[in-house]
Amino acid sequence: MDYVWPVLLLGVAGFFIGKFVKHKSLYPFMPFRYDFRKRRDTFRRCLDLLDKTNARTIIETGTSREGLHGAKSNGAATIVFGKWAQLNQAFVHSVDISERSVEASQKEVVAQGLVESVKIHLSDSIQFLESFAEKVDFLYLDSYDYSNDVEVQLKSQTHHLKEFKAIEHQLHEKSIVLIDDCDLPNGGKGKLVVEYMLKKGWKILMQEYQILLVRQDMVI
Repeated sequence: MDYVWPVLLLGVAGFFIGKFVKHKSLYPFMPFRYDFRKRRDTFRRCLDLLDKTNARTIIETGTSREGLHGAKSNGAATIVFGKWAQLNQAFVHSVDISERSVEASQKEVVAQGLVESVKIHLSDSIQFLESFAEKVDFLYLDSYDYSNDVEVQLKSQTHHLKEFKAIEHQLHEKSIVLIDDCDLPNGGKGKLVVEYMLKKGWKILMQEYQILLVRQDMVI
């Protein structure tokens, strides 16, 4: 029985090593304890691009209703990009049609001390984008929850395409677009909007769980 304890210790060590390897943080930008998993690499590339392009105006559709508690599950983008905005004299507009989601996100914005850098809007995202009068440096599309229902999938894809078309006239040669939940059945949220953008002079910079796009002639 002398071999039992070494085996158990190796098993425990292996478990924690596995957890560490899977853990993908944005440290030092965000505390190490927050695990962004499948969104970490695209978030990191976005933050780098925001620095390089001197971005000032950010729009997010579909707010982070779980705040940083949802870092691993939904990305907590409102807080991530809100933190960047706070450090760089930029501003985030996050829009959602759900009153409950808006209230939860606003609570986290206050808790994180981001009220001067983030505004949560309760509105239909397409109507909000159609009436937005400023040039947009970074557009993050993550509204209309996806599911395994084919009808819901098509509605979500169509909605994201309509969102992009609604704000397209306010995008410029250095604008950055990130679309969430793309590595899902039937092409995910970005299927239709990516097809449209590729025909309109955009290129894919990264294609993972999220898809990151910039203008074809943009020098990175």
